[in-house]
Amino acid sequence: METEHGSVQAVDDVVVRQFARAALLAALIGVGAQIAFPNPFSPAPVTLQVLFVFLAGIVLGPVWGSVSMVLYLAAGAVGAPVFAAFTAGPGVLLGDSGGYLWAYPIAAGLIGLLVHRGRDLRDPATVSTPVLVAALVAGTAVIYAMGVGYMAWLFELGLVEAILVGAVPFIPFELLKMAAALAIVKSGRITPVGAR
Repeated sequence: METEHGSVQAVDDVVVRQFARAALLAALIGVGAQIAFPNPFSPAPVTLQVLFVFLAGIVLGPVWGSVSMVLYLAAGAVGAPVFAAFTAGPGVLLGDSGGYLWAYPIAAGLIGLLVHRGRDLRDPATVSTPVLVAALVAGTAVIYAMGVGYMAWLFELGLVEAILVGAVPFIPFELLKMAAALAIVKSGRITPVGAR
């Protein structure tokens, strides 16, 4: 009996580094979920989760940014306490904030697509501020559209009422998160793996 000796294909170094960055951003969004500030206009607190959705799309691009958010959702779904207030489990993904959470991979992918103009990564510090702002606004629109839409369906709210409860009280804080993401990116300290 002969033993076949085939060669094992090594995993590309860029893939390993991108996966490591995706896992790091997934962990950071879990930390950002625990940093909560009371919102005087809503019973729900403001967290830093969306800041890391922004950074995932900008730094990792459309593919790995989305992968990072899927890793975050998967970790929470299987029991890691990474959702707001150290919660976990599939019930959170189906609860009142589920629409927002499900939007994270799509938003990160869209932001990455707009910033990098496709799948090939470029240094986001060289991207014009208007392009970065447009990408962040588009990603935020996706998060709010899915979150508010799901909330309206879940609680049988009218669209205007759902927007007033699920979006309007958070817009000023999203603008601050956009400013923070822009400052981080424009500092030039974060460069994607394999960026042009």
